[in-house]
Amino acid sequence: MTIAIRRAQQAAVCITATLLVSGCLSSAEPAQTQPPKAEQKEPTGGEPAGSGKFRLGQDPLAFSLFGNYDWYAMQPWGGDPATRWIKEHKKVSVTNITSGGKASQTLNAMIVSGGLPDVIFTERGADVEKLRKAGKLVPLDPYLDVYPNLKKWATPETIRLLRSEDGKLYQFPNWHTSTPTGNGGYSINKKIYEELGSPPLETFDDLYRYLQQVKQSYPDVVPFETSIFGQGLDLLYSGFAADHPTLFVSQMAVPAGDKLTSIFADPVYKETMLFARKLYREKLIPQNTLTQPLEHVREKVTSGKVAVMAAYNVTDLTRRGNLTQQASASGVGYKLIWPLRKAEVDKTKVWPTQYDSTGWNASVITTSAANPEGIYAYLDWLTGEEGQRILNFGPESMYWSGTDESGFPLLKPNYFDETEEINRLLGVWDTFQWAGNSTFMSKAWDSVEKQRSMAEKGAQPQQPINLATSYNATQFVNLNPEPSSEEERIAEKVSEIYVEARAKALGAGSDAEVIAVLEQADKDAKAAGYDKLLEFKTAKWRENRAKMSAK
Repeated sequence: MTIAIRRAQQAAVCITATLLVSGCLSSAEPAQTQPPKAEQKEPTGGEPAGSGKFRLGQDPLAFSLFGNYDWYAMQPWGGDPATRWIKEHKKVSVTNITSGGKASQTLNAMIVSGGLPDVIFTERGADVEKLRKAGKLVPLDPYLDVYPNLKKWATPETIRLLRSEDGKLYQFPNWHTSTPTGNGGYSINKKIYEELGSPPLETFDDLYRYLQQVKQSYPDVVPFETSIFGQGLDLLYSGFAADHPTLFVSQMAVPAGDKLTSIFADPVYKETMLFARKLYREKLIPQNTLTQPLEHVREKVTSGKVAVMAAYNVTDLTRRGNLTQQASASGVGYKLIWPLRKAEVDKTKVWPTQYDSTGWNASVITTSAANPEGIYAYLDWLTGEEGQRILNFGPESMYWSGTDESGFPLLKPNYFDETEEINRLLGVWDTFQWAGNSTFMSKAWDSVEKQRSMAEKGAQPQQPINLATSYNATQFVNLNPEPSSEEERIAEKVSEIYVEARAKALGAGSDAEVIAVLEQADKDAKAAGYDKLLEFKTAKWRENRAKMSAK
């Protein structure tokens, strides 16, 4: 991300996006800092790219991978049941090239030295285009029709949006989807809610009254937990007007007709900040809502000290809270509720979470790779049913035996009994998830909950509210400017203005002061070139819509 606040939010969301707890294995080996000189199978002589001559599981494949994130830490390959199975049965070995907590500097150093890794796991957009223009990436089009899974699971629209300006495909998407996905929304503490008489909790007026009750009756409980970076405040925005997804806040651009306009001048955002300021002043939300660490948020939730919460990944917080409280037999539990809204807003047009068909990020294969076709074949296998089963549930016979007619694993009793170990393994496996398939896995997790309900003798799985209230934001992908461009410099400045204005508005002494803060922020942003940035984003937005409507 080129915008500071979106980069911070994106990292936080992605760290928790799989609802998992990261773990380390005792057999960890030191990560490599330079691409290894591994012996790899040379391409068959005389065979063209995409010939289909690479046979995954028969031909050995070894490649190096660099995760282009400061926080990314791949676990040791082969040190866990899933990658050990892949190493043994698919003959694949992967060597990690660590960022050392300085991803951008590490990548730039590798580019300058010419020692690029075979695969780079990274954000779509600017860095990818920089490498493409330098001639450092392998086009994937020759393999697209040879290996079946990406074309089967990703929509034609997704592949069109992933293509670069030269018309070629260089990016293999991670967590692409053809169906709604999303983890954002609202969740409540069931025990507190029932003890307070289960009052109506549908509108913001209902929420305000309920939070006052909580504060009075439970002084040691956080009435409304907003998670890190004040994410819950952004979710409030989606309820103040129909079809105003949280996305408009994070992208700091609001559609008005056929163009994108200022977030600071948006009346819906103003109303949101007025309400947020009211909650803050009355201490109904954490006073460190913009700065609190994720660990503290989780601690409050798992200790049962939260009454209502809203977050980009509220499903993770809900799950963590339920697992911990169930283990302690406290009677506390959390459940998702339908998104809250202003009374006159249609409840079916409130979108606290969103998805886009292109997913989260992507893997690119560099020209340093000795066997790009083999790497593509592995990524394509990984995004298919078998790959997703292995990397989310482990090898067959470990926690599952056989599949149903849709390819979802039939879970064994120990899957529901060994929760702590499964969470640890899922955290490890998440670091190898470079080609996640959201379409398959969202339905697979639904299958898990149904099987859990049967195992728990008739307990009803919760309705997937987060999926029913997830906005298709595909048209808004790839709006960020390129590094070192004038638009990027403007974006960084506008981001700084946004962060400062948000904090000032939250702590304002009056409603009039909130309005004044936002009006001044709008003036400052325009002086910094905001109008030019919005014109750039508008042009990209129109291009996306044209690609999406193309046949």
